[in-house]
Amino acid sequence: MAIVASRDKKTFLLRIDPDLWAEMERLAAAELRSVNAQVEFLLREALTSRGVRSKTARNTRPDRDD
Repeated sequence: MAIVASRDKKTFLLRIDPDLWAEMERLAAAELRSVNAQVEFLLREALTSRGVRSKTARNTRPDRDD
C-alpha cells in the first residue's frame, strides 16, 4: 500500500523522540486519527490557544488521512 501525500499540503521531515512518537500513536489511535492528522490537530490547537488563526481557518478536527 503506497502512501501518497496530498498535493495541497506541505511535506517536511520531523525528528521526534521515540517515546513521544509512541504517545502520539496511542493518542491518534484513541481519537481515530492517523499520527499525521493528530500532529496537525495538536498544532492547530496550540496555535488557537495562543490566539493565532490560520488563514485557511479549517475545522480544528482535520480529516483522517489513514
